[in-house]
Amino acid sequence: MGDLLGHGVRFGAAGEVLAAGEGIETVLSTRMVLPHMPMLAALSAAHLAAILFPLTLRRLYVLRDRDPAGDGARDSLVARATSVGIEAISVSPACEDFNEDLRWRGVDALRAALKEQLRPEDVSRFMET
Repeated sequence: MGDLLGHGVRFGAAGEVLAAGEGIETVLSTRMVLPHMPMLAALSAAHLAAILFPLTLRRLYVLRDRDPAGDGARDSLVARATSVGIEAISVSPACEDFNEDLRWRGVDALRAALKEQLRPEDVSRFMET
């Protein structure tokens, strides 16, 4: 697979906005309601904390898992992004991760929860209603 540190599985081309999460399941679950937002699955908490930022990136949504590893990855990534002038927004699931939110709470509940945590301009730009 090559050197994964700093990289991940990309869904869409990153521009000014990117959402990054730990696992493919988290990212694909989130894409169910944000199909137009560029996303990256880092494949582990350590890799999430170390992702490389595209030069065009201005706002980063961190799709955190609700566990100690997810908290650490979020904190590290938010600090790194902020230090280079990127607005970093932590997005939290109701359950352990966004895949559980989708499976246990349903797509409408996931949509509503994400809508509350995103910038309004990104809701209108990326969210499927």
